[in-house]
Formats: sequence, C-alpha cells, structure tokens
Amino acid sequence: MNESKVKIGIIGAGNIGGVHAAQFSRLGDECELTAITDVFRPQAAKRAEKHGIKHVLDTPDELIKHPEVDAVIIGVPNQYHADLAIKALKAGKHVLLEKPMALNGTEARRIYEASRQTDKLLMVSHQMRFESVPMMIKEQIDRGELGRIYTAKTGWYRRKGIPGWGTWFTRMNESGGGPLIDIGVHMLDLALYLMGNPKPVSVYGATYAEFGPKQRGIGTWGKPNWNGVFDVEDLATALIKMEDGTALSLEVSWAVHMDTDNTPFIHLMGTEGGASYRGETGKLLMERFDRPFEVELKKPEEDEGERLRLSRYFLECIREGKEPMSSAWTGLTNNMVLDAIYESSRTGHEVRLDWSGI
Repeated sequence: MNESKVKIGIIGAGNIGGVHAAQFSRLGDECELTAITDVFRPQAAKRAEKHGIKHVLDTPDELIKHPEVDAVIIGVPNQYHADLAIKALKAGKHVLLEKPMALNGTEARRIYEASRQTDKLLMVSHQMRFESVPMMIKEQIDRGELGRIYTAKTGWYRRKGIPGWGTWFTRMNESGGGPLIDIGVHMLDLALYLMGNPKPVSVYGATYAEFGPKQRGIGTWGKPNWNGVFDVEDLATALIKMEDGTALSLEVSWAVHMDTDNTPFIHLMGTEGGASYRGETGKLLMERFDRPFEVELKKPEEDEGERLRLSRYFLECIREGKEPMSSAWTGLTNNMVLDAIYESSRTGHEVRLDWSGI
C-alpha cells in the first residue's frame, strides 16, 4: 500500500455512495477506498466487493474513528449531515459532504464553525461546478469577457419528477424541503459561483405544493411509500438581492404544467457580454461591430465527467492544503438563502439575511 495515498471511507452505500465509490476507484494512483458503512450492511458489503474496499463497518462512528481513514465521504439523507460532518472534522478527518451542506441554516452554521476550528478541509459536493460548459463560462468570466455581471436568472423545471413520494425526500424534518433544497441548491450554488460569490442580503420568495399532496407529479427516482408523508413544496420561486446591488432570480420545480425539457439553466447578464448554460450546451452572447455575436459552447465528446473532476479536485485540495472553492462558507451561504426563501413564503414578506456573528 502506498502510504502517500489518501485513504477514504464512505458513509452511505446507496445511489450517491455508489457514485462516489465508482469515481474515486478510478483514481487509484492518488487514493485508496479503505472503508464503507451503511444502515443496510449487505448494501455496503456489495459496494465493498465491487470496488475492493477492505473494511465494511457497522456504524458511521466506527468509520470516522478508524485509523486507516484520512477522509470521509458523507452520502446520507440531509438530516444526518451536520452531526456526521462535525464528528468527522473533530476526529481529524477531511470531509466531502453531499449537498445540501445541511438540513437548514442553523445546522449549516454548526458545520461552518466546526470547520473553522480544525486544519482539515470540508468540501460540499456540488458537481455542477465541474461540468464542462460552466467551466468554459467561468474561464471567460475570469478573463473579463462578460464585464460586470449585474443580474442572473437560474432554474430547473421538472414537469413530473417528485422523487420517492412519502420517503425522506418528501418529509420536511428529514430533507429540509422539496425541489428548492434538492435541485434548487445546485442552481443557487452554481449561479452565485459564476456571479463571483456576491454576498446575499435579502430574499423575497414563494413556495407551492399543488401536486405532491395529491400524489401527482411522481417521478422515477426512488421507491414511493404511499403510507408516508408529503409536507414539502413542489415548486419554489425567489428573487435574491446581493450586497453589491446585483440580483438573482431562481425558480425550480419537481412538478409543473409547463413546456419544459427538464434541463437546468442559467442566464448571466453582464455589462460586456452574457452567457447561457443549458446542461451540456451553452452560449456566450456579445456585441461585435454593432451586431449581436454568439459563440456556441458544447460538452466535449471525450469529456471525462464532472464527478471525476470533482473527486480529483478534492484530493488535490487535501494534498495542497487549500480551501475548496465549494467550501463550508459557500455551503452556509446556500443554506441561509434557502431558509430565507422558506421564511419569506411563510410570512409573505422580504427577509433580510442576518450575517452578524459569522
């Protein structure tokens, strides 16, 4: 065994745990999958056999304390993120934490404070930052081609896509919300990143549950529990204003009567140019010789994939001791904005974000 390799333990052997196991196993020169655990041990054993993972452990605590684990990947339901991430950081482990960082802003702040008290890194697994087209757009933004981005619009409409009706996905106390915290957090995170990480200061938002309570709009992800609960939204919309005067419009749905191709999107409007992102394609939009000018962007045919790039970047941050671009701070920012949208919908008023003491 190469002692210079980062030894990784995975908490959660479900779908997302399997994705992480598959990607890190491709980076065998840089890391070693050492341990795995899941509440359903046979599933953990199955992943271990497939990816050559040495230790199948009974509990997350055993994995976190294991001397052969340097970094912990957390891929379990949202309600468990904070406690597991904090335990791992306090145990001296690096952490790759699935999105959203936490169930809500309060839990996210606990994680952020714990991350500040250790020299270990915490990275939130926002793979969309590592997609080819957003990376192309970011390169042009950093070169100044768009000038100052003063407003943006982002969203993701699923026409019929409620996941796992009645399971933890649709229970507020376990998931933290519906499409807003599930897919909306991806779009919020990517848009803020491309806008240059401006500081959100106020939110006006609304959420709706028109399909889920009637057991309509069901998607193919997850196995429904028809005796379960649906107490989250199925559509959310918000306007987010920043400290520097810029603004972001956000709309997401799990179910909606709308002409949509279920593709995530971002439109960035800058003083010198604009950019659009729609999944595997995009555009740069400018003016040249007093005429509209566009450059098509497309995912390369031989693209290695955003998940592999994310995994390699996590290992790079560990080796070089640098703060990840999707850090605990960005995770906290996302959770605070999501909380404000839910509160604004509940009260019917604009919500100011409280950054005091942070």
